[in-house]
Amino acid sequence: MPKEIFDENKFLELSEYAFHCRVKRIKDIVKLKLRTKRHLYTYKTDPTSAERILRNIGCEIIEI
Repeated sequence: MPKEIFDENKFLELSEYAFHCRVKRIKDIVKLKLRTKRHLYTYKTDPTSAERILRNIGCEIIEI
């Protein structure tokens, strides 16, 4: 079961332990999905803050 995260700082902390981050762009929403060893974490945001987050992320980025 995926877990949704609502805090941007928590998402950035979890990205250090993730294998990769999948980016799914849907109109004016961007879904960022972190795959860790045990869980899949999702974070929904707007495109401008998504670009800022992706610059600071600590794992591989995969565009879907």
